[in-house]
Amino acid sequence: MVAALAGRRIDAPDGNTTRFPLARTAAVQKELRRLMLSEKVGLLVSSAACGSDLLALDAASEIGVRCRIVLPFDHTVFRQTSVVDRPGAWGPLYDRIVSKAARAGDLMVLSCSLGETRAFSEVNKMIVKYAAAAAAPASALAILVWEGQPRGDYDATSEFQRLADEAGMVERTVLTC
Repeated sequence: MVAALAGRRIDAPDGNTTRFPLARTAAVQKELRRLMLSEKVGLLVSSAACGSDLLALDAASEIGVRCRIVLPFDHTVFRQTSVVDRPGAWGPLYDRIVSKAARAGDLMVLSCSLGETRAFSEVNKMIVKYAAAAAAPASALAILVWEGQPRGDYDATSEFQRLADEAGMVERTVLTC
């Protein structure tokens, strides 16, 4: 089974809304591991932001699942803007996972510019496209790791859900709170 994954980052310390509290990381990672084992996932395609992405990639690595990582721009810039900017010790985990993917030829870096509003949308499109192609002719699995509620004008996880649905993927949700 090929799985595409997207979800919430860990809540910012000054955030007004609870979407993924740091205290839920162990429970979410345990559920992701259980889900990947029960669905017999052999390839996981996702980005590598703190929270959902890194927890899933770490769980996948522990159980021998191949991981394909899609980043919108340079991995060092991504680390600063989407990994170490939130509570938790995400930097060393990111470094280990991205290095492993790069060595295996499984790190895809898009040419989006930092600050481009379409950067994360392009990542979502590539994750769904790559997972669908890798699973063909079967359907890929879409894993959403979130609280289940879209936010604001643009919500990357909600967009991922729409793209996965349009691609005919089977959906599973892991709740963050």
